[in-house]
Amino acid sequence: MMSLLFIFAGLSLMLSGAIFGFFYAWVCSTMWGLDAADPVVAMEAMKAMNASVRNAVFAPAFFGTSPVLLLTALLAFVKGLRGAAAVFALAACVYLVGGQVLTLSVNVPMNEALAAANTPADRSEAARIWQEYSQPWQFWNVVRTVASGICLLLTGWGLALLARRPRTASA
Repeated sequence: MMSLLFIFAGLSLMLSGAIFGFFYAWVCSTMWGLDAADPVVAMEAMKAMNASVRNAVFAPAFFGTSPVLLLTALLAFVKGLRGAAAVFALAACVYLVGGQVLTLSVNVPMNEALAAANTPADRSEAARIWQEYSQPWQFWNVVRTVASGICLLLTGWGLALLARRPRTASA
């Protein structure tokens, strides 16, 4: 049972790190690069990136982080490691609300609205549309990045608590 707990704890860390890194990359490079590009190009590039992110490589980190963290919390709880269980459960809740629910309720609808918009040939009109999209999208992306970062820190803390557990003959 303990080895299963450590497998899920490691998987929790990997998924938490993956989703934090994904959101962080948008904060520190992708959106700044798109903001520096021609707005017509930025709109079309963002549409293409949003369409391509729905894939089997991204899905485990986005959809699996909270369930894996909750399963890790349950395994720790059953093993009597209440502190670690609480920290893993808190990490799951932070990501679920601040990462996944936020993305699905704010960023995805914004992405869908951009995808539905015709990209104007007029550069000034494209700049206006891009600005109205980019600034709020980036704000909410920073929020979900911070939430995912907190989730990652909590997951690390949970692992540290597991590492400090008392050693017994049955472990």
